[in-house]
Amino acid sequence: MLEFSQSERDGVTILALKGRLDAITAVELRPTIDELVKAKTLKVVFDLAELKMIDSSGVGAIVSLFKRLRMIGGDVKVAQLAGQPKEIFRLLRLDRAFDLFDTLDAATASMK
Repeated sequence: MLEFSQSERDGVTILALKGRLDAITAVELRPTIDELVKAKTLKVVFDLAELKMIDSSGVGAIVSLFKRLRMIGGDVKVAQLAGQPKEIFRLLRLDRAFDLFDTLDAATASMK
């Protein structure tokens, strides 16, 4: 099960994910990703403090937003990555592609 919320702080859109981001739940996130790209939202931070599990489909959803926003001059940062999701990011070397931050404040501040 995935719960997510969208908020804004200092001109940065924050997507907070809670639960599991997998093949079943990633489809729930895709319309939000499409809307962000359509609206040309250029600054997005994924708050993954409460994300317990991620699989390749979940990673694909995050990477999709990252690539699409980069093409229009935007950026995506990742904050508060821990546990299994952090290990997946490390194994897939996504820690080299994404800017990872320990806190949401640090990730948001990096967008200025």
